[in-house]
This record gives sequence, C-alpha cells and structure tokens, in this order.
Amino acid sequence: MPKPNLARVRAVVELGYGSPSTAGRILLDCADAVSRSRPDKLASLLTDAAHAALSAADTDLVRRTADRRPDLPVPAVPALLLSGRIPEALDVLRTLVTACGLPRTGLMDRLMTGIHCRLTGAHETAHEIAAAAVELCRAHGISGWLPTALHLLAVTEVSLGRFDEARTHASEGLRLAGHHDLDHRAAHLRSVLAVAAAVRGDEETTRALAGEALAYTRPRGVGQGTATALWALGLLELGLGRAQEALEHLDAALAAAGDPVLAPHLLPDLVEAGVRAGRPERAVEAVRLLADWAAATGHPAPTASAHRCAALTGADDEAERHFQAALLAHTGGSGFERARTELAYGAWLRRMRRRIDARDQLSEALTAFEQMEARPWALRARAELQAAGGHQDRSGDGTDIRISRLSPQEREVVRLAATRATNREIAVQLFLSPRTVGHHLYRAFPKLGISSRTELASLLTS
Repeated sequence: MPKPNLARVRAVVELGYGSPSTAGRILLDCADAVSRSRPDKLASLLTDAAHAALSAADTDLVRRTADRRPDLPVPAVPALLLSGRIPEALDVLRTLVTACGLPRTGLMDRLMTGIHCRLTGAHETAHEIAAAAVELCRAHGISGWLPTALHLLAVTEVSLGRFDEARTHASEGLRLAGHHDLDHRAAHLRSVLAVAAAVRGDEETTRALAGEALAYTRPRGVGQGTATALWALGLLELGLGRAQEALEHLDAALAAAGDPVLAPHLLPDLVEAGVRAGRPERAVEAVRLLADWAAATGHPAPTASAHRCAALTGADDEAERHFQAALLAHTGGSGFERARTELAYGAWLRRMRRRIDARDQLSEALTAFEQMEARPWALRARAELQAAGGHQDRSGDGTDIRISRLSPQEREVVRLAATRATNREIAVQLFLSPRTVGHHLYRAFPKLGISSRTELASLLTS
C-alpha cells in the first residue's frame, strides 16, 4: 500500500522537474489506496493533486481529483467551473476565502484559494491572499514555498496592472527558485516576467524569458506555464501592432490552457487581435464566452473586458453603451485595462468624427500608459490623440512640429509602421489598400525628415 508521505515526496519531485500530470496521478493513486485506512491524509493529497492538475492544465485530472471527494472545497472549485456550475463554485470559493482568515488554514489551501480567486476575476481578494501567504512564508521561514507564494503575488499584480510590483516579486521569486533548484517554479516566474516585459514593449527581454520558459514547460506538459509564456508573446505582438502574429500566439496559449475557464484573461486579447488582424470571425466565440463569464461571476474585471470586447465587435449604434459600461466597471481596477478601454473608445469616437470627446479619452489613456511605461500602447494612444487634433508636450526636439505636418491618415499609417507592421497589416487595420498605405508613407517621410521606416520607431519614442 502506498504511503502518503512517500507519495507526496515522489509527486513533489515529479512536479518540480518532470510532468505535473504524472505528479497528480501519483497523488490520486495514493489517495485511492489510503482513503479508508488514513482518511486524515485524503484532503491534503487531493489538494496537492488539484494543484498539479491546474499546473498541467489537465482538465480531466482536475475533474477526477474533485470526483474523489466532491465535498472538499479546494479541488471542487475548478471542477465546478469547468462543468459550468459557476454560482456553486463561487459559493464554495467564498467559504475558502473566509477560511483564509483562520490561523489553522494551511499554506496550500491559502495558495489554491488565491489561484481560484484570480481565475474568477476577484483580483483584489487574490492579491490580499497572496500577500498574506508571502508574509506567512517569510515569518515562519518556509523558504521552499516562498517562490510559489511570490509567483501567485506577481500574477495577481499583473491582473491588477501593477507591473513594477509584479516585476519586483517575480524577480525575487526567480532568484529564490534558482537557489532552491526549483526549475518548475522558475519557468512559471519567467513567464510572468515575460508578460511584464511585453507590456513595456521590451521585445528582446520578452522573447528571451518566454523562450526559456517554453523550453522547460512544453516537453513536460506544464500547460499553465506554456499558456502564460505564449500570452506574453501574443501581448507583445498586439502592443507592437502585429495583430496576426498576436492572434497565432494567443490561439496557441488558449489551447495550452486546456479550457477558457482556466485562462479567461486570454480572451480580451484574443478578441482585440482578431479585430485588428481583420479576422473578426475569430473573435465571435471569445466575445460570447466573455459575456457569459462576466454575467456568471459578476466581478468588475471580467465585466469591463466583456463590454469592451462587445464594443469592438458590435454595431456602432451599440458601441458607446458598451464602452461606457466598461469604464464604469473599471473603477478601482487595473489601470492598464482601463487605459486600453479609453484608447479603444477614443479611437472609435475619432472615427465617429467626435474629436473633442475622443481627445478626452485618448489623453487619459496616454497619461496612464506613460505612467506605467507601456511604450507601444502609449505610442498608439499618442498617434490617435494627434489624429484627433490633440497635442502632447514632448522633449523639445521638434518631433511634435514634424508630426503636426502629417494628415490624420498619415499619422495613423506612420504610427503602425513604427511598430514594424507590414503595409498589408496596416491596410487591414485601417481599411485601406496596401498601395494606399505605401503612398501615405512616401508622402510622410519627407515631412518627418527621414528616409526609411526603420527610423520611425526612434523618432516617435524619442
């Protein structure tokens, strides 16, 4: 008969260096073997199995783990979410959140509760639980689990748009993971750091971190880490205006995640990539899933994302209602996501020829993006603002004067060309022909005092 402690050691080794699905199966086999003789060990074995199943993004293993003891709340929540029983999952999750305030609640239960809260869009609660878990590890010298707690904290900070804090905590976690030889956790942390770098438009760092993470996660079936690394690459391409490439990475990320329920944060980016790549049909299912998810969870973050995506894909006579509903839901949430809504709303207002209203939204978006150093997004917001007749003080190098010589259409083309988008990609986004895009660039270069598109990026970010 397998011994629980020995099974846990085998599973920890497998999770740390091999396959999380295999780790989960080891724990399930042990749980089955000891369920009658050692019922006191069952809850912890199944909690660890649920943790491994989520790391693997193995939906079958998630369900089988919960089936062993449907009354255990930690394994039950993701299984209920996967089965579409979201109100029941939220009820169970509320009991877990309450239990996190009790001294007797174990560290793994706390970590899993934080993971579940993030899944359902309760990002502030997830952050509080993660921060408390980090402090618990520090106070009691639980150094081996500190990288895992820091990973959860960094992930929740990404969800809240607190990218500087996420970088700080993920970097600390990565150093500690290296010290403790925790390769599995290091891969997860590199993926989170890649996401933070992608927001800043740091292409070299994003690709390096994501590449290292994927080299570990893909051959071992670490689906969650793979999905996060691919999300970073998709977000990078989306920010840089390469929508088709973004769509490909985000599709792959969603596949690696196992089910949209285990990665709802991917859906808004997938929708925007589909729209900007001229493939709105690719966004239809994601918009529907987002709307259903927002309605079921009731949390502000998914609600805001669902409304923004409905505005991006719906009819113009419905768009403004959705944009305003999104802004209302963003109150107190992620500044990055709110700024993205303001950018999309401002761009729509400009296309509707409501230039003054557009400037208000675009100015807010630009300020937010600049504060968080989201450079490609700030570049896009600045170009939209200039196209709407707005102005931003710059460094005094004459850039604004040169850009003011461009027509609104030339500014849009130049802004996208600076992200290395091809003429064809620019044409799709602006509803022009590639030949017209080339004509606009030909006219813009002399006005800007440059001779090639390779000079655009440094000109517009200087």
